[in-house]
Amino acid sequence: MKPPAWLFRFLLNLWPPFLGAGIRVKRLAADFSDIEVRLKLGFSNRNYVGTHFGGSLYAMTDPFFMLMLMHQLGRDYYVWDKSGSIDYVKPGRGTVSARFRLTPGMLEDIRLRTASGDKYLPQLQVDIVDQQNELVARVFKTLYIKRKKK
Repeated sequence: MKPPAWLFRFLLNLWPPFLGAGIRVKRLAADFSDIEVRLKLGFSNRNYVGTHFGGSLYAMTDPFFMLMLMHQLGRDYYVWDKSGSIDYVKPGRGTVSARFRLTPGMLEDIRLRTASGDKYLPQLQVDIVDQQNELVARVFKTLYIKRKKK
């Protein structure tokens, strides 16, 4: 049994890696199709030059596509993070945010590509933006998705 979205959000916000870095899940749709994450610049996530530490920027995006797809696709699928990369565009100052979305079309595409039991390795992207909605970093996540054999 999976916890409801409000409880899952609450537990994510208490998860030590997020709590320590100052990462906060601000919104989590009941169907796990939309998540917003924020990171305020603070002592625990500031680098030597006073901007957001790159590892914290990546950490704020790390598990979400995998978690969303696990909830959306259900127990009939394997879903794992395969790889990830981040392109830093400008220094992050103040509060930054990332919004993750899964559309019905994306889910249908995944189901079609995995229907015969083949693995699928989609590359998903999320932007990290500052309070002026300017791009700070772009994160690419490749996931491993495969339908389980019955």
